[in-house]
Amino acid sequence: MNYIERTLERKFLRMSSSFKAVLVTGARQVGKTTMLRHLAEGQNRTYVSLDNLMARDLAQSDPALFFQTYKLPIIIDEIQKAPRLFEQIKIMCDESEETGRFWLTGSQQYGMMKNVRESLAGRVCILELYSLSKGEMDGVSFQDELDFSLPCLLERQKAAGKTDVVDIFDFIWRGGMPQMRSADAELRQEYYNSYIDTYLMRDIAEAGGITDAVRFHKFLRACAALTAEQVSYKTLADTAEISQPTAKEWLRVLEGLGIVYLLQAYASNELKRLVKVPKLYFCDTGLCAHLSMWLTRDTLLNGAVSGHYFENFVVMELVKYFAYAKEKANLSYYRDSGAREIDLLVESDNLIHPLEIKRSASPDRREIKKYTALDKGLLERGCGGIVCMCERVMPIDRYNCFIPCNLF
Repeated sequence: MNYIERTLERKFLRMSSSFKAVLVTGARQVGKTTMLRHLAEGQNRTYVSLDNLMARDLAQSDPALFFQTYKLPIIIDEIQKAPRLFEQIKIMCDESEETGRFWLTGSQQYGMMKNVRESLAGRVCILELYSLSKGEMDGVSFQDELDFSLPCLLERQKAAGKTDVVDIFDFIWRGGMPQMRSADAELRQEYYNSYIDTYLMRDIAEAGGITDAVRFHKFLRACAALTAEQVSYKTLADTAEISQPTAKEWLRVLEGLGIVYLLQAYASNELKRLVKVPKLYFCDTGLCAHLSMWLTRDTLLNGAVSGHYFENFVVMELVKYFAYAKEKANLSYYRDSGAREIDLLVESDNLIHPLEIKRSASPDRREIKKYTALDKGLLERGCGGIVCMCERVMPIDRYNCFIPCNLF
């Protein structure tokens, strides 16, 4: 299977030339190891996986001997499995000014991140890798920074081409796991069954001490049913037959393992009566569709929740884009007590860019009237629009456009 170039490669190599250690976090099977081993081709770089029991035991019992056995520069896979290595890595970082000596991967568990921040502060750069984006799958890359202005969107359209609803929903249903690129329906179903029963159940037991497989499966399916909606801990708890505090903790574990993404509600001292509950999205829409038993692309495309899956897709494409881009952005959503809602707010460079997300190819342009709700806040409103299935960028007014969903 041919290697797919990852958008994160540029940032990773840049950080590796500036930091002594770089840690790539993310869910299992999204391609962390594949990317690092690809970037290490032609280098004399040692590779060791801590899934290997003997290597893990050595790392935990004698970290100094571990690094005598496995020479630098090194790739260490699943670093969270041997937390005693962090202190030794700190010592070795302080002994040399050489950058890029440690390339690390790990699932973003809270215990590991606490260890990293305490032991390797100032020595490590932490990056997150998600499953493949639509652009990565199609081999499309954008050179310019994203500011949602008409000139920017028109330039991106040249690289992206036209949108196609069947193609988009095939990606949504299949998901972005590298192994799913050419899998048929039967293989896809068995892959996700195995993913949940092996990787996920093992990791949630290690990360959160969760051992009740039956209730946890119910909890996962309840999360999938809430995709692109505000989190309801009561619904999750009732469905899985657990307490609400337990539901909150289980969701925190899933977020830490890179399975779900919680989009926080917009907060502003100037705008009163805003809700504070996050919205729930799956980092990989294929896993979400599997959990909700959407067995074919067409049943999902024509189903009642296709709009929710489309919103999940757009939000995660933008999450991936800003995780890998030079510019940083804060993503949130807006909802006030009057039930006015804006699906996505992108805060970047002291501007706030409002976006509505609609599965339609010709959504109602009046949706942008809601954006005036932001004008009482401190941040100036920037360009925005409606992300949808339209084939080409079309201006709505001076600041807003109909935006094809494949421009991120």
